[in-house]
Amino acid sequence: MNKINELFNNKLNVINVGIENFKDDMLKQNASVTHLEWTPPGRGNPDLITALDKLEDPSVIDKIEAANKEAVERIINSQPVLIGFDQAINVVPGMTKTTILHAGPPITWDKMNGPMKGAVTGALVFEGLAKNIEEAAELAASGEITFSPCHEHNCVGSMAGVTSASMFMHIVENKTYGNIAYTNLSEQLSKILRMGANDESVVNRLIWMRDVLGPMLRDAMKLNPTGIDLRLMLSQALHMGDECHNRNIAGTTLLIQALTPYIIQTNFTVEQKKDVFDFIASSDYFSGPTWMALCKCALDAAHGIENSTIVTTMARNGVEFGIRVSGIAGNVWFTGPAQQVIGPMFAGYKPEDSGLDIGDSAITETYGIGGFAMATAPAIVSLVGGTVEDAISYTTKMGEITTTENPSVTIPMLDFIGIPTGIDVRKVIQTGIMPIINTAIAHKDAGIGMIGAGIVNPPIEAFEKALLALGEKIK
Repeated sequence: MNKINELFNNKLNVINVGIENFKDDMLKQNASVTHLEWTPPGRGNPDLITALDKLEDPSVIDKIEAANKEAVERIINSQPVLIGFDQAINVVPGMTKTTILHAGPPITWDKMNGPMKGAVTGALVFEGLAKNIEEAAELAASGEITFSPCHEHNCVGSMAGVTSASMFMHIVENKTYGNIAYTNLSEQLSKILRMGANDESVVNRLIWMRDVLGPMLRDAMKLNPTGIDLRLMLSQALHMGDECHNRNIAGTTLLIQALTPYIIQTNFTVEQKKDVFDFIASSDYFSGPTWMALCKCALDAAHGIENSTIVTTMARNGVEFGIRVSGIAGNVWFTGPAQQVIGPMFAGYKPEDSGLDIGDSAITETYGIGGFAMATAPAIVSLVGGTVEDAISYTTKMGEITTTENPSVTIPMLDFIGIPTGIDVRKVIQTGIMPIINTAIAHKDAGIGMIGAGIVNPPIEAFEKALLALGEKIK
């Protein structure tokens, strides 16, 4: 009894497990408290626990670990190189004049949200398939337009991700494994097609990008005999303070530095070249799509490895969040409801104005940058909210659900450890830790555009469905 009395006469050092409110109560009592986040594996769901046990069984565990090792090695060893630009109709597999690619898992016109419908109708006007937005909406609903996920055509698309035949695309080749990935060009401003805006100014900008910017970039890269090593440039950008999803100041500087010697040799007028340079200088986001194509290129090389539990795609269409897993080949999506993005709003807008999480740009987090690499870019918190401590914590926490670190892309603030690489479905379900994504926020209605930025987590349902499928498939 005396020992017990001594215990309560001394300052307590407490480890709090589970409910965080208990920590706050103990802090009020002047105790020293360390909070340990913990939830039961699989949220206590018997089916998920059974699947986890099956995937940890000695008869399969060696197969899974070997497959995951191969998957992350393919991600790390990939060397994505920018080799050119061209119109989607000329390079994207399966693209036709009446095809519209979109972000996220498959979705039909009637189920699309406001920003995606706004982007689709704007693209149809841009392509000359409709005279105005009203006619475009009728055409989109007619069944004459083919809608398909960017990811199912070797592409990625930011926010709504809407990609049409005439749009110019990055062409990124994986020099290690030979696969190619594509993404369209940045529109730069906040009132843009990918955010759901579709007025005359948006369409006119797309026409200029089709007629001047895209051809100039295409001709410039034809003069570059070796292409641009994007993995090396990515590593440099992270060392200069980017996380290469929503902060791209260094990346854009490096990319235009590499392109400029070839741009100035093209046959365009000085005035046209100045317009291009002014356009690129108008926003740091010019290189944002470039990094998405890099990540897609590396992750596609790791898709389809039997017995692997590594996530190779995270994408959202504004209604559903979907993932694909290496060990389940092809275009099999596991989905859950799209979530609300939490973060600062532009002046005049409220959280209830925002659409749900949307875009293929979560491919950056799937690779290990963006939200996973926020420790490289503490200044990002001024855009997405939170503190520098939060930014560092996000990166370190992602190490708990990934398989390894990428030694080619490192984080100076964390003693040059590699970015967290290879999200493992098993670890997500075991720990309850969800991937962290930083992202822009589009208005819920068509025609308005970007109204903020913030942080979001995927729905756990997508990972639970994937785990159950892996439990059935891996023998």
